[in-house]
Amino acid sequence: MTVYSNEQVIQSFKLYSTLAMKGYGEKEDLRLYMSDDVIRGLVDQFAREVECTIFSSGEVIYMIPIAHNSIFHVSNEAIRKAYLPSKAVNLDLYLMYLSVIVLFGEFYDSYQTNEATRDFITVSDWLDSLNQRIYILTEHEEEKLKALDQEFEYNWSSIIQKWTDMDEIKEKVKVQDARTISRKSFLNTVKKFLEDQDLIKDIGNEELELTEKAKTIIQRYYMEYDYNRGILDFMYNMDKKKGDER
Repeated sequence: MTVYSNEQVIQSFKLYSTLAMKGYGEKEDLRLYMSDDVIRGLVDQFAREVECTIFSSGEVIYMIPIAHNSIFHVSNEAIRKAYLPSKAVNLDLYLMYLSVIVLFGEFYDSYQTNEATRDFITVSDWLDSLNQRIYILTEHEEEKLKALDQEFEYNWSSIIQKWTDMDEIKEKVKVQDARTISRKSFLNTVKKFLEDQDLIKDIGNEELELTEKAKTIIQRYYMEYDYNRGILDFMYNMDKKKGDER
């Protein structure tokens, strides 16, 4: 039976509290976590109790939820209220999620590599890639899409319609705002969400780069079947299947 000193328990709880409040800890927090096996074990145990995991990247330590029922999981309702118009529905969230999948895929050669293959992407390139992914979906017959909707519990048909209905006329307008219902302004909304979560960084000229936090999450969790791999395989195997059919 492991015996903990009162000091170790207090330090562990303080570190866990920091991670719980901020989602990350600074260099000194990481040093404490890495230097004491007992403290590390206790903090990991605290995190597991709330369905979270802890990892380090660079000189920062992070705690992120790994289950939907975690109290630290960002709910759909919270995202809608913070980032989307008042009339937004779950379909808008699905489209946000799809946009994130495509963005990350651009950095990882369509998820064929474990290491990022590019340093940055422009918002325009992100838009072009998402247009391409959704266009490929439109080439499926309606009955096939309905079957895919059931298989993945993901309403591909409605996503296609939602994206198609967005105003393309204003796509080349330099400045977009929340009132402009366009594909690019929608991606700017997704961009704001990802920036707030410390997953991407705007480096100027509409160029985006992944943070170290994002790279670690993608490598460790994002490609797992239990999370997204089935959807990733479907989306990025469509090109190959299309070529085979030809």
